[in-house]
Amino acid sequence: MIELVVVMAVLGLLLSIAVPRYLDSLERGKDQVEAHDLVQLRKAIDQFYGDRGTYPERLEDLVTYRYLRELPVNPHTETVDWVVVPPPGGQKGGVFDVRAPNNPNPRPGTAAADAPDGQAPVPADAASDNPP
Repeated sequence: MIELVVVMAVLGLLLSIAVPRYLDSLERGKDQVEAHDLVQLRKAIDQFYGDRGTYPERLEDLVTYRYLRELPVNPHTETVDWVVVPPPGGQKGGVFDVRAPNNPNPRPGTAAADAPDGQAPVPADAASDNPP
């Protein structure tokens, strides 16, 4: 009987260590997928602009004109809910940039947590690729 209690206590201790680490790794994975999806969307927008001289009117135009096979799903919300940033004044089109939607509980150290309004900022390597 005592052996069973000891085994259960050891299992409980191991689970109390392993489960939080596992859940944290899932969230880090979602953050990495979100960052990758944003880079891919921005590259497709830049290619669209380079080919057509105008920005797409909607994100769906990137799929219609075959710059993307499909719009990526936001891993945090499991929907296609990217925030569209319109082009600066005087430029044609409706989609200049995309951002992740506001996350009410951003993880410390992520791009969403470091941004002033909770939205993921444009990464430096993607910002330099934007046409003038």
